Amino acid sequence: MRIETELMRGAGPVAVLKLLQRGEMYGYELVEALASRSDGVLAMGQSTLYPMLYNLESKGLVEGVWRESDSGRDRKYYKLTEKGQKRLAEDLKQWRALAGALGALGVLDGKGVPA
Repeated sequence: MRIETELMRGAGPVAVLKLLQRGEMYGYELVEALASRSDGVLAMGQSTLYPMLYNLESKGLVEGVWRESDSGRDRKYYKLTEKGQKRLAEDLKQWRALAGALGALGVLDGKGVPA
C-alpha cells in the first residue's frame, strides 16, 4: 500500500529521524530500511528521500558527513543531531496524540490498527 503524498509529508521525516536515532546511515541504506521495516508502506525512492534529507539538514535536524565506505566508495552518512532528537521527541508526542484521538473516534483500535 502506498501512502498519499500529504500523509507521507508528515510521516516521512519522522520515520527518517527515528531510523537515524538508532545510528547513522547513508541514503540508499535509509531507502532500503524504510521499505523493509515498514513492509513497503513507507517506501520511497531516492528522488523523494534526498530532498527530504537536504531539508532536514538545512533545519539542523540531521548532519551529513562524507566518508569512504568499506567498498572504497565515498558516501554521505547522516546522523541525528541534538536538535533532531528533540524534534523527534516532539513529533512522536504529536503522532501518539493523533493516534489516540483517532482511536477515540473508533477509527483505530487500542493497538493503533484501523477498526
